[in-house]
Amino acid sequence: MDVIDKKRLIVFLDSGDTLVDESTEVRDEDGIVVSADLIPGAAEMVKTLHSLGFTLALVADGDAQSFKNVLSQHRLHDYFDALIISELIKATKPSPRMFKAAIGALNGSEADFARTVMVGNNLSRDIKGANALGIISVFQSWTPRYPHTPADESEQPAYTISEPMQLIELVNRLEMELGAAETEGESSEPRKVRQERQEWQERQAKGAGDHAAF
Repeated sequence: MDVIDKKRLIVFLDSGDTLVDESTEVRDEDGIVVSADLIPGAAEMVKTLHSLGFTLALVADGDAQSFKNVLSQHRLHDYFDALIISELIKATKPSPRMFKAAIGALNGSEADFARTVMVGNNLSRDIKGANALGIISVFQSWTPRYPHTPADESEQPAYTISEPMQLIELVNRLEMELGAAETEGESSEPRKVRQERQEWQERQAKGAGDHAAF
């Protein structure tokens, strides 16, 4: 797994119905997932992001052994630079402890949230938690098992994708915007994201809004 120069953008990934098809989970008598299928394109997405040089962290709610079993089953464990699991952190998303633990495990700080994306299937956990910390939120709408309509502005994603491989083009675009912003001496946050966040804040003040679909 040779890797080219590391990219600026950091990618946090959820697991259930983001990488793993929850409907295929096989659990033992203790409720631990012993095996499961991946969503089509999920393994390729993880491997492609890794090969392109993106830093990857799994940020997921559940039992540590469950994730170890499934990642080992599909040989994906070594593609992640950090594994942040709620059982070990003693918190669940949208708690900021999950996201802060992830950036800390990558030797980063909260200042790096502006160059971090959180990809997940759950608006009330993944998206709400990311938005609260200034992380770029990406909703993957693949699953029919969870709501697709935000309950309020705090759950509005910055971007929406429908399946894993769409993430590749999106993060490449955000990476390019990061590079352009740094060249111009601007904030490390992608210009389009800054603009969208400003518009989001304006919509929040007016009590109405929409999100950017990708």
